[in-house]
Amino acid sequence: MVKRILVVYHSMGGNTKAAAAEVARGVAKVKGARPVLKRAAMAGARDLVRADAYCFGTPDYFSYMAGMLKDFFDRAFYPSKGRTAGRPVGLFVTHGGGGVASRSLERIAKSFKLRMVGRTVLVKDRPGRAARKALRALGARVAREALKK
Repeated sequence: MVKRILVVYHSMGGNTKAAAAEVARGVAKVKGARPVLKRAAMAGARDLVRADAYCFGTPDYFSYMAGMLKDFFDRAFYPSKGRTAGRPVGLFVTHGGGGVASRSLERIAKSFKLRMVGRTVLVKDRPGRAARKALRALGARVAREALKK
């Protein structure tokens, strides 16, 4: 059975969209895993419940996650409550200098009782070669964890 890895992100300038695409590429390289890439505005609780694992990405806005990603979490929390606990999650944040938004994203993952797979990947500006490699590795790591169950 193919495992669905939901990659939800918000992007206005394109940096986080590019990062999400790299995460999805990493997922796709793992046999038996399929990335489902969605903008936060288009994702909902049903997507969350149907997936086997997750990757969430956001730009750092005022040291917090993007409001649109927070909106996704707000809309999905109660309808998915108790149905996603223990599933693997990977996180990534694009930023211009700091990446403090990772804290808010990590707190949300804990609220959903998701199991962190590695550290949050911080990407300064548009993903360069090293960041693309780290993002693909994150996607592959989350996919491999999903396949263990």
